[in-house]
Amino acid sequence: MLNKTDKGRAELQPGQRTLGQRERAVLLVADGRKATASLQALFGGLGAGIVRELLAQGYIVDEAPPAPATPSPQEPAGTKASVDAFSGPRSLASARMFLFDISERMFAPRHKEMAAQFRDALREARDAAAMLAVSRDMLMAIEGMAGAARADAISERLAKLLPESTLEST
Repeated sequence: MLNKTDKGRAELQPGQRTLGQRERAVLLVADGRKATASLQALFGGLGAGIVRELLAQGYIVDEAPPAPATPSPQEPAGTKASVDAFSGPRSLASARMFLFDISERMFAPRHKEMAAQFRDALREARDAAAMLAVSRDMLMAIEGMAGAARADAISERLAKLLPESTLEST
């Protein structure tokens, strides 16, 4: 069950507009009562990507009804669980699609040329090493625009999408 965080509730206050219309719509219906799958099915299935982004950005949290999650010994209390919310298949294709999505969300609205450069570089990346090189460039640009914490969160999510064999070879 997805629920708004304090950051999510603040986004819905009058005068606040950092998210797009679809993101705000998903945020609006994330009330802790609707099944996660129903929100992911919104907008012809595009809701899944929107939910992942809202989780990663800390606007919503995935609250399991049976028992609250407790932090693991290596995870300090207060760490955002949103980075761990993705449970899709590990593959280069999933990682590439994630990077295309990040390029559109992070760069296209304000830095169209940079978004186009990253799109072209991702299309030209024919192997894991080339794709990882593009991802490092993107993460450096994200760190410059949105800070180290945001770049780290995206890097962690990317690591969860890459095949384990790719991570071991880097």
